[in-house]
Amino acid sequence: MDHRAVRMITNGVVDRTVENWVADEHSRSTVKNRLFTGPRGGRISTAVLRDATHWDDVVTKLGYERLRRHDLRYTGLTWFADAGVQVHVLGRIAGRGSLTTTQRYLYPDVHKITAAGAALSAHLSVLRAPRSLPSPIVMTR
Repeated sequence: MDHRAVRMITNGVVDRTVENWVADEHSRSTVKNRLFTGPRGGRISTAVLRDATHWDDVVTKLGYERLRRHDLRYTGLTWFADAGVQVHVLGRIAGRGSLTTTQRYLYPDVHKITAAGAALSAHLSVLRAPRSLPSPIVMTR
C-alpha cells in the first residue's frame, strides 16, 4: 500500500487527530494483526487452506463431500446467536457491516423454532382466555 503525506492547513489539534486516526487505521489493516497468515505472510488463499487442512480428504472420510468450509461460518454464527450473542456483535465477529447480511448467516434449528412457536401459542392462549367479570356494583339509597 502506497502511503503519501498530505499537508493540510489546519490547527495542530486537527493535525494530531488525523495523524492518530490514520495510524490507528493503518495498524488495524497490517499483516501483523492477522490471526493466521499464508506461507508467505499474506492472506490465506482458498487453495492454501484447502490443501493445508486436507479438506477434501477429511470431508470425504466423514461422508460430507458436499460440505464447504463456508458452511462452517453459518454454523458458528448460528451457535453464537443460539447462545444469546446479540446480532450487532455477530456482525463484528463475521466482519460484516450490515446486520441484514449477518442475519442471512443465521439458521436456528428446528427445536428453537418449535420452542418459539410454543411460546407464542402460550402467550396467545393467555390473551384469549375468558376473563372473569367483576361483580356488578349494587347501589343502595
